[in-house]
Amino acid sequence: MVRDIDKTTSLHLNNEARFLCFRLDAEKDAQLYGMNIFKIREIIHYDGEVTEVLGGSDGMMLGFLSVRGESIPLVDVKRWLHYNASDPSCNLKECSVKDEHNLVIVCHFSNHSIALKVLKIERIIHKNWTEISAGDKQGINEEGKISAITRFDEERVVQILDVEKMVSDVFPSLKDLDDLTLRCIEAIQSQKLILIAEDSLSALKTLEKIVQTLELRYLAFPNGKELLDYLYEKEHYQQVGVVITDLEMPVISGFEVLKTIKADSRTEHLPVIINSSMSSDSNRQLAQSLEADGFVVKSNILEIHEMLKKTLS
Repeated sequence: MVRDIDKTTSLHLNNEARFLCFRLDAEKDAQLYGMNIFKIREIIHYDGEVTEVLGGSDGMMLGFLSVRGESIPLVDVKRWLHYNASDPSCNLKECSVKDEHNLVIVCHFSNHSIALKVLKIERIIHKNWTEISAGDKQGINEEGKISAITRFDEERVVQILDVEKMVSDVFPSLKDLDDLTLRCIEAIQSQKLILIAEDSLSALKTLEKIVQTLELRYLAFPNGKELLDYLYEKEHYQQVGVVITDLEMPVISGFEVLKTIKADSRTEHLPVIINSSMSSDSNRQLAQSLEADGFVVKSNILEIHEMLKKTLS
């Protein structure tokens, strides 16, 4: 999938996003799921060997694909939606995508490559972030696997997957590594308030752990609009030391948050750190052009620690 940097920039600046929509079941009225196209590297029909993981393939991960010499974990998306962290050894075979062929979405985000097995690709939809709602209560969402919902057409909706949560579930050892890293960072002496905008519950928990370990005061918001409303209400910006914002968020995106803060004379001095899983050069360049004070690949603990130490000193 080739991306035009100018089109990417235009989408972000206009608070817009594009989602690839797909289904996991054959039924005509089957639930549709989606993910941001900027996290997708390519879509392939994979007919090569799948190397099984140690312990078999009863869980979320079916094994490893070899794509142009790169070994990439293959996850059955339907199995992941039925996965329960409290019962990690549960046999998920009955919950599989029912297709002997491997239609695969190869993704790259947060410095990880992962392949997702789905049943059928529908199409790409183009949405303004104001058309996207957070906190979907439909489908399997007990653990925050669905980060948002939007309309596909007049009759159907699309549930946007929290792919950061997926990586965390598939690779639990990453969480252990984060916990170890957290023990190595020191608190930052500051009374300034940290504002966080993040719609992924999984990513938010990581950020909260970081700022709590640093013994900093913070408030978290599920989208950019709520953060901006708070920032300018009753001159709260006078108490704020740093804003940390995701890029992809319903209602108002992170780029819109950055633009608004830097365009206002009351807050143009306020440091804004972009914390995003979309680590492409185009996103970094756009953030830099809009005067972001930092760009972190979600959520690098040491990088966030260094940036907060620098901006709050």
